[in-house]
Amino acid sequence: MRRPTLSLALGLGLGLSLVALFAARGAHASIHEYGGGDFAPRANSFFFHGGSEGLYASDHSSNSSASFIRFDTVVFRRTLESASRHEEMQQKTGLVEAIIVEIQDRGKIGGSYLHSDAICCTPELDKEKSCRVGEVIIRPNPENPDWPKRIQTFFDGKNEETTMVTQIVSINKTGMYYLYFMFCDPQLKGLKITGRTVWRNPQGYLPGKMAPMMTFYGFMSLAYLVLGLLWFIQFVRCWKDILQLHYHITAVIALGMCEMAFWYFEYANFNSTGTRPMGITLWAVTFTAVKKTVSRLLLLVVSMGYGVVLPTLGGITSRVAALGFIYFVASEALELVENLGNINDFSGKTRLFLVLPVAVLDATFIIWIFSSLSRTLEKLQLRRSMAKLELYRKFTNSLAVSVLISIAWIGYELYFNATDPLSELWQRAWIIPSFWNVLSYALLGIICILWSPSRNPTGFAYSEDAGEGADEEGLSLVGSAVKGTGDMVNMHIFPEDKRA
Repeated sequence: MRRPTLSLALGLGLGLSLVALFAARGAHASIHEYGGGDFAPRANSFFFHGGSEGLYASDHSSNSSASFIRFDTVVFRRTLESASRHEEMQQKTGLVEAIIVEIQDRGKIGGSYLHSDAICCTPELDKEKSCRVGEVIIRPNPENPDWPKRIQTFFDGKNEETTMVTQIVSINKTGMYYLYFMFCDPQLKGLKITGRTVWRNPQGYLPGKMAPMMTFYGFMSLAYLVLGLLWFIQFVRCWKDILQLHYHITAVIALGMCEMAFWYFEYANFNSTGTRPMGITLWAVTFTAVKKTVSRLLLLVVSMGYGVVLPTLGGITSRVAALGFIYFVASEALELVENLGNINDFSGKTRLFLVLPVAVLDATFIIWIFSSLSRTLEKLQLRRSMAKLELYRKFTNSLAVSVLISIAWIGYELYFNATDPLSELWQRAWIIPSFWNVLSYALLGIICILWSPSRNPTGFAYSEDAGEGADEEGLSLVGSAVKGTGDMVNMHIFPEDKRA
């Protein structure tokens, strides 16, 4: 049974990895690139979504703190058939408009205020002097007549290509901004767009939704460093009486410290360059996937009573290993696509394809862990191992409380996303992924206090005279039952982290 199980794991893992790398290829962050995208029809117009980000208003007290959207070599290419319909010397033979709108002004695009469903101006509306035929209908903002922003680019003669003038649009109001490229002439159907736009906030290239995360990761790195120093001092003081558990807690602290540090440097580099550094991002993503996988596996084997009720895992070793391997690959694939993909143009279908396996595997872990805990508690109660039973009760209570808090937060996440489909609350979105890191760190701190190194340690290791015969084949980890208890805090309590 072992080979088919591992073969299936390898097959699924390879498939998910290929999907992730394909979906995340060549992606840039605040630099939005367009590689020959098509325009989609809507009402009587055609549009291409050029990007959307939260941008803070420019700091006019400093020239280096400007917030802007810059158009770099944006090229429009129409079909030969469309170009051949015009004369060589004819001017303005096709119009493409770049529309920048702050989300609160979205109602000013289109003819709704003219009691029309049209997005582009019609001859009837042109006669009423409400707009000009061939252009997108825009109702100017009375407080800021230049917004929503319209930038026009024309084709001339029979030219198949036209290049948008390189220009910078300053952002003087904090908000969520959307960029659309649009045209109204049906003869331009088949138009392609290439080039890129650069979006920048006053403090750097990080999108407004992600900017607070850099500060958060910096504080979390310092928090892990302080916890690590305190733990190391106590570890050295009692080094003669160190249990296996203490080495695992040390590893968890070190892993968390490295993870937070990598994410901080990844965001810092992103903020200064506008692109995500592939190397640092891969390391950060891998540390996160490894931490989550190892946490779940350790939690599972401890819940089974390994080291307390069972000396080995026996014949289920291959199933545990296969589940861990599949989970690592699925988690790595999801993290890769979320952190290497485009900031706002991430494919919903691709993400759903990668989220579902992780969700199913998390559910599998939950069911297996709690069913194993139930059996382990029953065995300890029958043997009257009161010290071990008390330990496992604390372990179960801690896990149950963490799961309940996590479920409540998932409910809040669903409510938040359902009530904010257009990211109008983007300035608060960073709290969602940050919560899981804070919860994990808080649990780790509690475990460090409860199982701090002591000069009078108590052993809870498996005892030959109390144990049952077990198959010696399998995973042979040496340690105590409490070693998994400490490592459980490394886990993000099953729901996944969601960075902006």
